[in-house]
Amino acid sequence: MTDVGGATSDQAGADGVTRIVEVGAKPETDRVATAECLVTMTSEAVGHLVAGTKKGDPIATAKIAGVIGVKQTPTLLPHCHPIRVTGAEVVIEPDEAAGTIRVETTVRATDRTGVEMEALTAAAVAALSLYDTAKAFDRAARIDGLRLLAKSGGKSGDYRAD
Repeated sequence: MTDVGGATSDQAGADGVTRIVEVGAKPETDRVATAECLVTMTSEAVGHLVAGTKKGDPIATAKIAGVIGVKQTPTLLPHCHPIRVTGAEVVIEPDEAAGTIRVETTVRATDRTGVEMEALTAAAVAALSLYDTAKAFDRAARIDGLRLLAKSGGKSGDYRAD
């Protein structure tokens, strides 16, 4: 196991060293990434989250949690670079009839590496915040479909999910 800045990893490169990829020579470009996931639960549970609970407003709390997720991504994921995020949005769309809450996040930065992981982390953390409240109303609640919807900027160019 290799020690990396206080974290450990049992996966290392061919030389046995775990590292963050060098991006210093790459040009800074504007980058945008959008991610989504779906929290599925009973219609009644969605109704409780929309109405608010004794904990407060779960929808507003999940939006804040998603923004915190953006800021904490390099702390949570050892191979992610800290980047200069220039903006982020967390959109939460409850559908009581369907028993779902869709989470969509968009993150923007001007830097040498992308923001895909920040967008994915934001969506996951927002969904976990919703699940934390939903579990009181529906133990079978689940989080599905975490994925990158789109990204732009950088050497690899643009991507859009089908």
